Amino acid sequence: MGGKFLQRLVGGLLGLAFVISTACAVTKDRLSEVHLPPGFFIEVFANAPGVRAITVSPELKTVFAGSKDHAVYAIPYGGEKAGETLLLKAGLRVPHGVAWRDGYLYVGEQHRISRYRGDSLEALAKARPETIFDDLTDSGWHGRRDLAFGPDGMLYVSAGSPCNICMPEGNQGVIIRINPDGSDPAIFARGIRNSVGMDFHPKSGALHFTDNGADQMGDDLPPEELNRAEKAGLHFGFPFFGGGNARTNDFSRLAPPASAVQPDLTFGAHVAPLGLHFYKGEMFPADMRGDAFVAHHGSWNRSIPDGYRVARVRFDENGRAWTWQPFTEGMLNWGRPVDVSELPDGSMLVSDDRQGVIYRITYAP
Repeated sequence: MGGKFLQRLVGGLLGLAFVISTACAVTKDRLSEVHLPPGFFIEVFANAPGVRAITVSPELKTVFAGSKDHAVYAIPYGGEKAGETLLLKAGLRVPHGVAWRDGYLYVGEQHRISRYRGDSLEALAKARPETIFDDLTDSGWHGRRDLAFGPDGMLYVSAGSPCNICMPEGNQGVIIRINPDGSDPAIFARGIRNSVGMDFHPKSGALHFTDNGADQMGDDLPPEELNRAEKAGLHFGFPFFGGGNARTNDFSRLAPPASAVQPDLTFGAHVAPLGLHFYKGEMFPADMRGDAFVAHHGSWNRSIPDGYRVARVRFDENGRAWTWQPFTEGMLNWGRPVDVSELPDGSMLVSDDRQGVIYRITYAP
């Protein structure tokens, strides 16, 4: 089928949803190019065209996947294997972000955050959207909304700055915190250029998020960021800093806020850190539990490309990031990791929007 996918109606199961039956372009030979630490193995888990953020519902035994186009997919799984990929929702506007909580599927589109109620895939397929928040800049520049629920039970929404370097206004360049029904919205953090990955440390409960540095500042500037927001009200430096402590020319004559927070950890320039996940399972070695895994989507504006990997960020006993190292390598020129999640068995899922697949990484010493 040469990478094309066929769609057929699922009579009696999901109403108007379709099954995506696609021939995978990622061969075993290609996956053999992926370098992992000893004992780890990677395989294709499922296909989902343009897949972006992913989240797991243990209750429904389903992986939900947002996309860079118009669709949200549902991928039932049983044990170690995925079922067929189902087109759950279509006609949406860049539904990058997805989150599952208390029987609701939350979807972050470019212009709004909605949720769908359902105790089964059939009910979710039929559910109409309940818009819970729409005070977002409807811009294609940094309009990918990431979603994450915190230990406080509230929903955190990333809203990037609609520019390369500019002064954000209103709900731009921020992380917004709202109740699950959309009430009581408030800005939790500001001074952010474009965050497309958030998770909460399993012990400290602190929010950690990635931030993409400014373009057109050179091959090696600015560094990309992993930030820690242990409380509300912090400013993370943009646009006074393009990333890390690298000042932008546009705002170099203006003093940054005295309270501007520097990142906990930096990555190389233009690696485009996106999805972030703290590992909580028991399949991987015990010393990986509590560490973060970050998808480096990869550079598009660097003379020597960098990124195209999943990075492991090491954390100390106090919950502070102290170093990082590659976890996967070898996807340069063919794969672009976007998000990282975890199945109940402790295996890791990694989405790739270039290949339109979700990988599963397992460990067998």
